[in-house]
Amino acid sequence: MGLEELYREIQPGIYAFFYLKTMDREVAEDLTQEIFYQAVKGFQSYSGQSTIQTWVFAIAKNLWKKHIRSKRYKDRLQDRVRSEEGTAISAEEQYIQKEQSDQLLQKINQLDAHSKEVVTYRVYGELSFREIGLLMGKSENYARVTFHRAKLKLQRGWEGSHG
Repeated sequence: MGLEELYREIQPGIYAFFYLKTMDREVAEDLTQEIFYQAVKGFQSYSGQSTIQTWVFAIAKNLWKKHIRSKRYKDRLQDRVRSEEGTAISAEEQYIQKEQSDQLLQKINQLDAHSKEVVTYRVYGELSFREIGLLMGKSENYARVTFHRAKLKLQRGWEGSHG
């Protein structure tokens, strides 16, 4: 598999991972680009012990930790809070879809940190439970059980707000 196909395959999951964390398209795009720059730059350090996808998500996880310590992140967070009021969306259909997507993201964000991480890797990163376990330093079974419990919580929360 060439680098371009690999990028097309992994990019949506990496972007979703960062979008879920930031709720900001521009920042998610910037961080996604940075990940692939880092991956290409450091490709010789890829040992082959995990899938490329797991390796790239490990880079993403480290970059995320670095990003949240940055001044830029804190400044953007304050800007977002200030400008949260007025964003008009033209098409009603688009608005409804965005609303549902945002509600799901909010519900995922309400999960505890480990559950949120497992759900993000599984749903947005499309990683296997084995890969998630490796990435988190836990067992495959831990990832599977955590995902199952989180899914039940999300379903209960979703039914409560749409029932």
